Amino acid sequence: MLLIRQELGDVLRDFRQQRGHTLRKVAGDASVALGYLSEVERGQKEVSSEILGSVAEALEVPLSVIMGELSQRLAVLEGVESQLSPKVPDTVPTELVADYGSEYALRA
Repeated sequence: MLLIRQELGDVLRDFRQQRGHTLRKVAGDASVALGYLSEVERGQKEVSSEILGSVAEALEVPLSVIMGELSQRLAVLEGVESQLSPKVPDTVPTELVADYGSEYALRA
């Protein structure tokens, strides 16, 4: 069974470690008990939206970025990541460029 709290804990830990912050620093900056934050990172405790917001602020990471990373990881685990990825062309169709002049055309 997939537990969101475990993946969320991994995401929070990864962001914290990428920034070189200790658990103690983030817990202090977020005004959260050190033991509680540790349990959240290990996926043992659920986290409220208020505390998650405080932790995100302490990490200096927008909550939307944290949730986006969580969403991507869940999609991979569920095997649906290819269905969620937007299909973005790597070139602009010629008919769209034609109206804007030759300076926007692809050059070979």
